[in-house]
Amino acid sequence: MIVEYFGHSCVRLTSAGGTRFLIDPYEGIGYPMPHMRADVVLCTHGHFDHHNIAGVAGEPKVIESVGSFTCGGVRITGIASFHDDAGGAKRGKNIIYVLEDGDTRVCHLGDIGELPRADLLRAIGKVDLLFVPVGGTYTVDAKDALAYIRALRPRVAMAIHYRCEGCTLDIDDEQPLLRLAGNRCSRLGGSTFDLGAMSRYMGRIVIAERRRDAGE
Repeated sequence: MIVEYFGHSCVRLTSAGGTRFLIDPYEGIGYPMPHMRADVVLCTHGHFDHHNIAGVAGEPKVIESVGSFTCGGVRITGIASFHDDAGGAKRGKNIIYVLEDGDTRVCHLGDIGELPRADLLRAIGKVDLLFVPVGGTYTVDAKDALAYIRALRPRVAMAIHYRCEGCTLDIDDEQPLLRLAGNRCSRLGGSTFDLGAMSRYMGRIVIAERRRDAGE
């Protein structure tokens, strides 16, 4: 599986069969999202910085609900969760997505705002790659992101939803994460990687660069 990071919570996953899954396309965060293509778009919730479906070229299938789906041979499970620590009273609901491509399982926590719950952890299960927000304010912060990493024990965790260069949202950059888990963090030095070739990052938290072009 090929993984591309476009900043904020936006990632594009290309399956072994070539299907492109784009998660949480954004707008209005201070830097533009590349006008890219995808076969499937997944949105974790309806806020503007996660729901710029109009900015995706072509006619992708859109998934933005809890449930089970299959696209391009990849099984997708949407899991209900909350965008805050008050049962959704502050910011509503959030959908966690788990994608299964053969033996590879990837989890995107979206704008998770609540601490790990036993039922959530069971629903997610074991994952190879975990996308976890670390910026706080609207999501869990670095400390609580580490709670998810400890609980789920992914092969690789990747930081998302933090203040990249040019971001105007009131969220933290990656520095709090580095202060708390610096010896477990690795900077990728790029925005695109093959998950199958990530053996040297096993058990680590990676910080990728933001891809600024569509990379098509």
